[in-house]
Amino acid sequence: MRSPSPEKKEDLSTLQDAELMAVVLEGRHGSFAADVAEFFALLHRQLGDLTRSKAWGGVARMVRRREHDRMLAA
Repeated sequence: MRSPSPEKKEDLSTLQDAELMAVVLEGRHGSFAADVAEFFALLHRQLGDLTRSKAWGGVARMVRRREHDRMLAA
């Protein structure tokens, strides 16, 4: 069996990091977690750091998806 390409490993790592950040933000900021992540995405965009802006945007989307999934499960 072939091992995953380095790019695939990086994508998985990034996804796991975003999931971890989503959990931490939810724990610290509750229902405002997505707003906090969106704030950081906008801040980094204004500072010209598009990589971090995209990362925080991904975290904001993940927080919203997790919240949506919890609402469906309830």
